[in-house]
Amino acid sequence: MQASMQELIRRRKRAGFVGRRGELAAFQRNFDVPVDDEQHRFVYSVHGNAGVGKTFLVRELEQAARERGAVTAYTDEGVNSVPEALGAIGAHFARQGHPLKALDRILATYRQRRYEAEAAGAGPGPGPSAGAVVAAQAGLAGIGLVPGVGALAGAVDPAQLAQGADRLRAALSARLGRQEDVQLVLDPLRVLTPVFVEELGRVAAQVSWVALFFDTYELTGAFLDGWLRDLVSTDRYGGLPANTVLTLSGQGRHDPLRWPAAADFVADLPLEPFTEDEARQLLAAKGVVEEEVVRDVLRLSGRLPVLVSTLAGSRPATPGDIGDPSATAVERFLKWEPDPVRRAAALEGALPRRLDEDVFRAAVSGDAAGLFGWLRSLPFVRDQGGRIKYHEVVRAPMQRLQRTSSPQRWRAGHQRLAAWYARERAAAEGASGERWRDEAWRDPRLEELYHRLCADPAGTFGEVLRDGIAACRQGTVTARRWARVIADAGEDANREPLRTWGTACLAALAAERGQCVDLLGMMLARPELTDDDRVAVHVARAWGHFRAEAYEEALADHRRALTLHPHSADAHHGRAVVHRALGDHAAALTDLDRLEELEPGLPRAPRERGETHRRAGRYEEAVAELGRALALDPADALTLGSRGQAWAQLGCPTEALEDFDRALAIDPDYGWALVRRAHVRALLGDTEGALADLDRAERLSPSWAWVLGERGFVYRFAGRFEEAVEQFGRALRLDPGYAWALGSRAVALAELGRVTEALADLDRAVEMVPGYVWAYQQRARLHRSQGREEHALADLARAERAGHAQGIPSGPPPADEGGPRHPAAPPEPGPAPRG
Repeated sequence: MQASMQELIRRRKRAGFVGRRGELAAFQRNFDVPVDDEQHRFVYSVHGNAGVGKTFLVRELEQAARERGAVTAYTDEGVNSVPEALGAIGAHFARQGHPLKALDRILATYRQRRYEAEAAGAGPGPGPSAGAVVAAQAGLAGIGLVPGVGALAGAVDPAQLAQGADRLRAALSARLGRQEDVQLVLDPLRVLTPVFVEELGRVAAQVSWVALFFDTYELTGAFLDGWLRDLVSTDRYGGLPANTVLTLSGQGRHDPLRWPAAADFVADLPLEPFTEDEARQLLAAKGVVEEEVVRDVLRLSGRLPVLVSTLAGSRPATPGDIGDPSATAVERFLKWEPDPVRRAAALEGALPRRLDEDVFRAAVSGDAAGLFGWLRSLPFVRDQGGRIKYHEVVRAPMQRLQRTSSPQRWRAGHQRLAAWYARERAAAEGASGERWRDEAWRDPRLEELYHRLCADPAGTFGEVLRDGIAACRQGTVTARRWARVIADAGEDANREPLRTWGTACLAALAAERGQCVDLLGMMLARPELTDDDRVAVHVARAWGHFRAEAYEEALADHRRALTLHPHSADAHHGRAVVHRALGDHAAALTDLDRLEELEPGLPRAPRERGETHRRAGRYEEAVAELGRALALDPADALTLGSRGQAWAQLGCPTEALEDFDRALAIDPDYGWALVRRAHVRALLGDTEGALADLDRAERLSPSWAWVLGERGFVYRFAGRFEEAVEQFGRALRLDPGYAWALGSRAVALAELGRVTEALADLDRAVEMVPGYVWAYQQRARLHRSQGREEHALADLARAERAGHAQGIPSGPPPADEGGPRHPAAPPEPGPAPRG
């Protein structure tokens, strides 16, 4: 098969590889050292200043690994989170014939559930956006429930979190429904990483080596470093295959203090500028041997490999005007390129932040449109899987040269690109509330804003701020991309106010726990915002406070919004949800009445009113209001699921099954509805149908404790107690803090006559959840069966006190539930309060 253009370009670049032979040789020798030898290194840390050739070396190391039989994967600043990095690794493995199918499936589920969570919060509603996810992670980390994010715990009040962790879970449960999805969105690393490690082990057993490369670590280390540290140096996610080698490459030196015993397994590869001999060797390989020219190149490049390579690539034969000491390397490269069309193409190609052939054609003028193949062969250009990117050491001075030599042409180039991205964005236009969640719309919009800021900072900044409100609603990943647009435009356009503001936004996002509250507060101080904009900021910040369980602050922001705009439907809606979270259902219903006056005929008010009635235990009213909402929006699967649960609570299994069936016809992957339908089927004696639903749910989300717990319930209800004990045990191995599974297993154990074990499970359950009324009642029953009346009476008194505190009526729990709802039980559903 004929090699591709990209492969031929890579071969040419590799043929010119000069220098770094010692680093390359050390990396290659490591493959000959047995993995159990103390001299073998599992991690390589490449570091050095911009332009020293880190990426070029990393790509050479990757090729060397492949030559030793390794399956490889490479990521750089194109990823903005660990799940994105996992997706990139999976894509690289698939291209080499080793797809990570289980990882791909659970990543697809993660993206869908995160989309659903964000859908709840993207409009006026408060669903758990990406920012809410991080806030919830921080909260749960404070009481040790979320491994991997413990560093966040010091920033919050552990006592408050200990009281609020269950409510954090409940808030997401009401949006997403099933517990496994809540956990997936709350703590994706805990769920995704074991699957990744298992898949990695499977591939590693089939090949000689696995080599993972993480480039531009100065940008990605903020979210990758802690994860990789835990992956390599702890057993938190399982054991990495020993034939795995990781390479981290960035400007900053690896901090050995953050990685325990790093000296035992990390090899340090610091990079400095080329030595004079190495630089001369590269120039000679390119045919540049005239001594005056060589000296000029050495002086202008500072022996930075990217600039030496750039200048050598033009093969200057004479020194020309080498006496000009102010000439930059880029200016000299352009001078030595004789073709004016190519010079213009190289300059105009530096205007976009990222470049593919379509963007290149939009960026260049005249006859340069066909030069993309030539451009991607240049030594300062990086290939990024179909796209290319200029090295910043070259791109920055090229931008500066255009901006200073012809400001009008520079602005025109950015305006041309802004118009092109605007057309791309318009072609992907969706419903207003969907835009910022849609990558096909969001990415060209961000690039459009960048180019408009470069061309006209003053005229564009107000619109950019308004887009920032929507970006913050999507969470820190999107907000960070938005802030980076401002910082980059400030740098490239040499506009200090933009640069300062963008840097401050990035710092605010790095300092807070993910709800974008501080950044939204900064926006309120901007004079460019209108009163309507400030209402939107207050409402967005209120949801940030809500997700952090700062309910009084959330109410205060909603009050400020209503002071500015008393008829704000979004503020009334948001305040209703906060009142509901505080248990003030009357105040919530008052706000929802006003909401319906403001937007009659829309499903939001009856949907939220139905949800409020359901949470207040008024199931008949809930069914009626949710029915009104469904009359206005019959295709809302979440509302159908919520009404199905309300029917189930009313003891109407036929109606419940009908709603669950309709919800699943609309969304076949609605796993929560599958599990709840299984529950109802089990109550009706349809054990096989219930197990079939649970099998489907487990295929959608493998290794979820809640699905296994529900399967245990089905077996227990069917009298198959041995199988029930086995399933509850599997659930508890996945989630040792799953108190509901402990209580339910205790009942099954008691039925098998294993009372001592049953009591031990109930002891653990009430230790985990001191207010677990049903567990106290079950323990009292077992004590009484063993003749320990005093112990039984004490437990019944505890149950009564706990029930009174929680508003639970006295008396035995419903037999079909395995216990009343409590913090550790499978979640109640609820329609996502969307806009």
